[in-house]
Amino acid sequence: MNAQNASNTLRVGLLVGRERTFPDALIAAVNARDAGVVAEYASVDITRAEERCPYAVLVDRISHEVPCYQAYLKHAMLTGTRVVNNPFWRITDDKFFNAALASRLGVAVPKTRLLPSKSYGADISNESLRNLAYPLSWGALFEELGFPMFIKPHWGGGWRDVHRVTSPEDFFRAYDQTGEKAMIAQEGIKWSTYVRCVVIGRTEVLPAPWDPRLGHFERYTGAAASMPPLEDSVRARVIRDAQTLCDALGYDMNTVEFAIRDGVPYAIDYMNSAPDFDLSSLGEAQFRWVVDKMAELVVRRAKEPAREHTRVSSLL
Repeated sequence: MNAQNASNTLRVGLLVGRERTFPDALIAAVNARDAGVVAEYASVDITRAEERCPYAVLVDRISHEVPCYQAYLKHAMLTGTRVVNNPFWRITDDKFFNAALASRLGVAVPKTRLLPSKSYGADISNESLRNLAYPLSWGALFEELGFPMFIKPHWGGGWRDVHRVTSPEDFFRAYDQTGEKAMIAQEGIKWSTYVRCVVIGRTEVLPAPWDPRLGHFERYTGAAASMPPLEDSVRARVIRDAQTLCDALGYDMNTVEFAIRDGVPYAIDYMNSAPDFDLSSLGEAQFRWVVDKMAELVVRRAKEPAREHTRVSSLL
């Protein structure tokens, strides 16, 4: 590549953690297109507030675990970089709001309730909590959601701190372990089929059987043998619902899980700003689909006219 071409080349940077199969494959797929866009692992040094980010696109796979990257990504968007996924939305996203949003959009969701935290920091007194009802209406919660139900943090992922409870006593044993976390309670859906939709660019959807009862590396590859196939009408609906959710949330890279009960897909989990795209999890065919669609997306985003921002509202 000569100096003239190099100066016109658009750069895509990947922010990653320990994963390698997906980022290595995505970098190779973008660079193989020879489309005037090059992909590489992003390099983040001490960043000046007044400088422009050198990347046309950043793909964020790790800022949920590395807080300084969150500030870097927001700054990058301010200077015109396109970030997948939008960091301004990702850090405000939560499971309770998402359930309410899905319901308003006509997507079926389990009955969901927001719970006050079990405990609070030393600087929070009874006076600080004067707006909380006392006693809380636990009986109504149990009657409305029934058992089993799930308790989970209103923000988080990876099944961390998720409890399946089968009685009031079981509920309080789990709830007493949650500390200062804000939690939600959700109705348990007794499902016959479970599907995880991989969504790229808000419109490209790959619905894949996915069995959460299996071990981590068999949930995709072993699901076809452990569950009945999706009916065509259900398949069409999960594709439509996944597109609806990702468009509303502004996610260009997401996975949306549905539990199918009596032919109705219930959206269970769709807050995955850095979904598992590892080859060992997806299997060869689905991995190649993801890499190809992501390469198309970042090349397209890189070639869109850059837009610098002066209002936070324009970044959301």
